[in-house]
Amino acid sequence: MIKVLVADDQELIRDSISIVLSAYPDIEVVATAGDGLEVLEHLKKQEVDVILMDIRMPNMDGVVCTKFVKQNFPDVKVIILTTFDDDEFIFSALQYGASGYILKGISTKDLHQAILTVNSGNAMLNPDIASKVFKLFSQITPQTSNCLKVNEEAIKTLSKAEWRIIQQIGNGLSNKEIAVKLYLSEGTVRNYLSHCLAKLELRDRTQLAIWAVQTGVTTRNYND
Repeated sequence: MIKVLVADDQELIRDSISIVLSAYPDIEVVATAGDGLEVLEHLKKQEVDVILMDIRMPNMDGVVCTKFVKQNFPDVKVIILTTFDDDEFIFSALQYGASGYILKGISTKDLHQAILTVNSGNAMLNPDIASKVFKLFSQITPQTSNCLKVNEEAIKTLSKAEWRIIQQIGNGLSNKEIAVKLYLSEGTVRNYLSHCLAKLELRDRTQLAIWAVQTGVTTRNYND
């Protein structure tokens, strides 16, 4: 059972999402919150696996709340609920540790799948905004303060196989999709991913994807 917290400043949206998710036997909405401060209070009192987090909320918005959630409850996954005009928040929330972005108005089926995907440790970007996200990341050069910092010495130790994995993660592929594309088992992909994260000192695959796009890894040729 995946325990979900729904955070949105509009009661109608909170209630609607809760009703929709209640139809799935593997999902339990354990709490709702109207702002980031309420989210943090709930996390102190009960176990939560995934937060559906609105960006624009009073008192504490979803971006700042995501930062505090990942600092204090690192195992909790955060999915940002967004609209097309929230571009300026995209990088910050993902950099702070959000596992993905989905658009408000997403279908019930896709919302359920997004929760399953993120809960299993994968990143989730709604296809309608994925291109905008990666365009934004590619515009943030290594010279800017917003570029993710990694262990520079460790970069030299990455094997060609590890670079291929990083490249596909930067392209937004899941472990299963990478396994098929590179003719590997999913277990092997997971092992490579763990090694890459440890070497580069990054928190999760979302940060790795950001770094891959920022540094141009997705456009390089790692074929033999």
